[in-house]
Amino acid sequence: MLISRAALLSLLLPVALVAQQPAASPSANPITDVFRNRTMALQRLLAQAFDSIPEAKFGYKPTPAQLSIGAVAQHLANDNYFFCDNFGDMKAARPTKDTATPDSIKARWPKDTLVAKLKESFTFCENAFKQLDDKKLADQITISFGGQSRQTARAQVVLLHATDMTDHYSQIAIYMRLNGMLPPSALPRPKT
Repeated sequence: MLISRAALLSLLLPVALVAQQPAASPSANPITDVFRNRTMALQRLLAQAFDSIPEAKFGYKPTPAQLSIGAVAQHLANDNYFFCDNFGDMKAARPTKDTATPDSIKARWPKDTLVAKLKESFTFCENAFKQLDDKKLADQITISFGGQSRQTARAQVVLLHATDMTDHYSQIAIYMRLNGMLPPSALPRPKT
């Protein structure tokens, strides 16, 4: 009987403690929050991945048809500016060197330059997210790509941004594994 009381107490104590916690107020923008949280998590993973890859590997690509690690870094920075420029009125002010230099040249910049440029694009996107709320996700905006423009819901651009980052994180994770490195999402979690 003593054991069953102890078992019951061990089950009820956590419930009682949770009940004493103040209830979290619901978010005014739950959809935007989901996109923001996912995007910020991907930014952290990508930053950790590129920080941990040795500079000597930035020219690595599994096959001639694929992008090198350096090319993925510069491509991600460009994509971040493209997508996040459409989150609201705030637009990126990038140096001419970053916009006028061909991607094939930028892909061969030193690791510290590529990673710094990538992290600058992450900061821009983080600030661009501050302009968003759930109501603005339904706004119709005009996006231009490859000389063509079209109307779309802002939510489409936010979703494409998160998907693009997921795709490129997966790409970099595979490149890392092919080089005997564990991607950040595969590292053991610290014990709390």
